[in-house]
Amino acid sequence: MPLLEEGGGHIRILDDMSEREFTLFLIVGSVGGVLFVFWWMFTVSKWFQAWEDETVIRYVIDVPKPAGDGTALENPSIKAPGSTAIQCYAPATGEFLGFVNPATPEGIDRAIEKAQSAQERWARTTFSQRRQVLRCLQNFIIENQDDICRICCLDSGKTMIDAELGEILVTVEKLRWTILHGEKALTPSRRPTNLLMAYKKNVVRYEPLGVVAALVSWNYPFHNLVGPIISAIFAGNGIVVKVSENTAWSAAYFSLIVKGALHVCGQNSNLVQVVSTWPSTANYLTSHPKISHITFIGSQPVAKLVAASAAKSLTPVLAELGGKDAALVLDSSHKDIPRIVEILLRGTFQAAGQNCIGIERIIATPKVYDRLILELQPRIKAIRVGSVLDTSKDEQVDMGAMISDSSFDRLEKLIQSAVDDGARLLVGGKRLNHPKYHSGHYFQPTLLVDVTPEMAIANEECFGPICVLMRAKNTQDACKIANSAPFGLGASVFGTRGTENEACITHLKSGMVSINDFASYYAVQLPFGGQRGSGYGRFAGEEGLRGLSNIKAVCDDKWGWAGIKTAIPKQIRYPIAETEKGFQFTKAVVELGYGTGIKGRFSGLRNIMKNS
Repeated sequence: MPLLEEGGGHIRILDDMSEREFTLFLIVGSVGGVLFVFWWMFTVSKWFQAWEDETVIRYVIDVPKPAGDGTALENPSIKAPGSTAIQCYAPATGEFLGFVNPATPEGIDRAIEKAQSAQERWARTTFSQRRQVLRCLQNFIIENQDDICRICCLDSGKTMIDAELGEILVTVEKLRWTILHGEKALTPSRRPTNLLMAYKKNVVRYEPLGVVAALVSWNYPFHNLVGPIISAIFAGNGIVVKVSENTAWSAAYFSLIVKGALHVCGQNSNLVQVVSTWPSTANYLTSHPKISHITFIGSQPVAKLVAASAAKSLTPVLAELGGKDAALVLDSSHKDIPRIVEILLRGTFQAAGQNCIGIERIIATPKVYDRLILELQPRIKAIRVGSVLDTSKDEQVDMGAMISDSSFDRLEKLIQSAVDDGARLLVGGKRLNHPKYHSGHYFQPTLLVDVTPEMAIANEECFGPICVLMRAKNTQDACKIANSAPFGLGASVFGTRGTENEACITHLKSGMVSINDFASYYAVQLPFGGQRGSGYGRFAGEEGLRGLSNIKAVCDDKWGWAGIKTAIPKQIRYPIAETEKGFQFTKAVVELGYGTGIKGRFSGLRNIMKNS
């Protein structure tokens, strides 16, 4: 029935609503309308404030140029005779880039103090302010990706394509994910309670740790430097990054890119510190009492030294130590071999095989094994090696240089040992004396087949452009072979049967698995890390952000304002009047909270009353 009716040029109140009730109705409606307007204005103002706080501000960072005249060093090395400075050079050509003075213990102290001072203010910033810094950084990377890729190629020897995929794409994805989902990961979360504690509310908070450190490897000089910074500062921390002496030259430019984003957003750029040191000085950083957490990316032997050093100050360590990742190619995938071969080649030879989640072993079942050899051999043989920064437009390069020649003896011995034990070397197998870049560090793209699990090359991380093919009897045997190596970082499974793929996921002893793909988990910010010889802990995703936080559990009163709080019953107050009665009382409390069924809990309640 309508409440109002028009008639005689005015509105007449119907009989079923009194004038007083109608007046009250109008007042309540008006108040509600005013409150809605205020709520809407408040919400819109917050939107505008967030938009203003996260506005992208452009900035410019000068691109460094090599200090030399383009001449290649005759026997390039990061150690220059008669100097303590780090000699930086291009591994693809041997061109001298410049000298970098390594940090001293006193310099590390100053870096930590600067980061600590800046972090005290940064810890109080809002997520919106932190997002603005990341947005500015992301925009700079997108607009300057050509320069960033060239610097990466110059300092690490990789190709522009490898730099775009391994440096730019994964970095902007990490930024995108953190901007969109980082706040949710670090927002305090409510946790359930129980019957006895029903008057309590439980919350877990994720608070900044202070100043954290990251010791990163040289294979992805931009991404490995910026990645830990993104997570650390979004979690409210300051950070000191120790870069590899092999890529110390580019680190100065890359650190300025991050500092520039902080500066234009009105934040203290000292929040981020980047140092280069010789290994003998690195333990001063890892054992420093003012470092709250360490992320280490590198080798097993060095990780053990880092963990021992960090133990002196009881600093927690996240260790990512590479792997011997296997790609399982199952019989059910036989119709998909052309596509799979392309993925296997990319996963094996990207960055000249210097990839912690690169494909180190291809384990194939009988129906696809020989087909893979036929497909892979001519493709690997055709891979062209060289420098992308010193070629004409008509000269094409597929694979770049390795960071140094320090591993060449080891790789050649692993290959020769496998051949001596029955493996077949079909392509490559040795260092490459490049006809144009005599001072460059190149290794031939290699195909080694009929490798068996007991061979050293099936168990040691190569970290080079070597495609190893192993034969498995069936799916179960493929998983067994994959697990035989003492690593457990990532894995790939290529197959069309869902149950078969699921069985592989369950049985593979690894931290990550891609199905019908290679390393796809890294492109979507899933938690990254492994088990066994591949290290421990996770970075990326929610787990990565929370791992850089002090996880604080808070238990508070729900109705403290009403006086409902914990009170110690008289039966167990010190000094206890009657021990037996106190025991029976506490026993009854346990029965009330955890007794079986209604009967058990009712028995507990009855015994509480009995011993009151």
